[in-house]
Amino acid sequence: MGSDAVGDSRPGRASETSRKQRDGAKFIGGVGKKSHDSDLLFIEGQLPDDGERIASDESPARQLEFCLRNLETELDRHGKKTDDVLQVTLYLADMDAYESVNETYEQYFEGTYPARTTVGVCELLGGAAVTIDAVVAIE
Repeated sequence: MGSDAVGDSRPGRASETSRKQRDGAKFIGGVGKKSHDSDLLFIEGQLPDDGERIASDESPARQLEFCLRNLETELDRHGKKTDDVLQVTLYLADMDAYESVNETYEQYFEGTYPARTTVGVCELLGGAAVTIDAVVAIE
């Protein structure tokens, strides 16, 4: 099989790139949102942002509530629900808060939970204790 046959059998570009800077609270760092049009939606960096500031003075469990509410807003914007979330990565600055954060998480995702990874980190943007990323099924 020649190289032309291989080139012809490749599908067209799976996604089209677009770039949008993060809305919400201002903080130091070059963080933005980058999304693609494909069968998956990647929602990253959902901080405990109340629209004005990072709520770093709240408990980690309360901060997760802000993160999950912001995730839900992003899902609504794309016509999706929590049932469409396939995978969540939860970044936690204090692993001692795992149990309280987990209780909040369990209340948000009822029934079938998406796959989840919890990562202990030293520090998060804006002094947050929690942030989340999600992979969402579009189709």
